[in-house]
Amino acid sequence: MKKLLTSVLFVIIGLFAVDRLGGMIMWWINQHTHDVSGPKIKYLANDIHEDILLMGTSRCDLHYVPSIISDTLGLSVYNGGINASENIYSHYIILNHILAIHKPKVICLEVMDNDVMKQSDPFCATSFFAPYFGRNERADSVFLLAGSYWKYKISHLYRYNAKAVSNMAGLVINRHEGGENGYIPFPKPVRFPDSLQYRKTPHHVDSMKVEYMQRFINLCKENGIYLIFMVSPMYTTVDTNHYDVLKSIAKRNDIPFLDYHSKGLYHDHPEYFLDNDHLWDKGARKYSSVFAHDLKKLTQKK
Repeated sequence: MKKLLTSVLFVIIGLFAVDRLGGMIMWWINQHTHDVSGPKIKYLANDIHEDILLMGTSRCDLHYVPSIISDTLGLSVYNGGINASENIYSHYIILNHILAIHKPKVICLEVMDNDVMKQSDPFCATSFFAPYFGRNERADSVFLLAGSYWKYKISHLYRYNAKAVSNMAGLVINRHEGGENGYIPFPKPVRFPDSLQYRKTPHHVDSMKVEYMQRFINLCKENGIYLIFMVSPMYTTVDTNHYDVLKSIAKRNDIPFLDYHSKGLYHDHPEYFLDNDHLWDKGARKYSSVFAHDLKKLTQKK
C-alpha cells in the first residue's frame, strides 16, 4: 500500500512538473508567435498606447485602416479587431487587460448580432485569451461564467489548448507582414460575391450577454472613454429592425450608433467585398474614409 501511495505521489509530482514546464514553454511560444491573433492580443495586453482603439471580430480586423482614420482625425489609431473572437465576452476580457495599462480617448466597437443574441456555444472564443488568465480579476470572471476557470487555475498547460498549433506555426510563418497598427490588408479575392443575401433578424436575446455589454459600457464610462458603436458594410440585406436590440442599448447609454449595413452602403459595389460579410483591402480603404469623416464629426461635437 505504501509503495502504491509513493508511486501515485510521484505520478502527481511528475504531472505537475510537466504541466508547469509545458506552460512556461507555451507562454514563450505565445509571446513570440506571428500567427493571426497572438501578436495582436499581446500588444493589446502589454503595449497599447494609441488615442483611438477599434475593437470587434474579423469585421473590425478587415474593415478599418488605421492610417486613413489617423490622417483624418490627427490622432493615433490601432485596429484591435481579433479574428474569430465571436462576441462581447471576448471584447470584455480584452478591454479589462487594456485598461490595466492604458485608457484610450475613444473606443469604436464593431457590434453584431452575436454580441446580444443566443448562441449554441457563446464562450467558444474565450479560450483565445486563456494565456493571460490570472492577470485581471474582471477578465477572469468570464472564464468563471464559461466553466473553464478552475481548469485554467489548475493547469497552466491547458490554457494554451485552443491556439497551440496556430502559435507554433506562427514561429515559422509570419502572418503579419505588410500590416500597420493592427490592420493587415486582405488581397483581391479570386471572385466577388454573386448576389445579395438576406439575413433574418434574430429574436432570442441572451440576457447574460446584454449584462456584459452593459459592463463593457460602464467600464468605458468609468474611465472617461468616448464609446461608439458601428456596423460596417456587408453584402447582405436585413430588415429595418435588425439591430433594434443593439440600438436600444446604445440609446439608453447615449452611445452613437453608426449603421452602414442597414442602409446598404456599397451594395452597388460587389467588387469591394471579399465575401458577403467582409470587405477586402480596396473596400476597407473606401469605407475607412467614410467612417473617418463621420467619426471626426462625432468627436468634434464631444
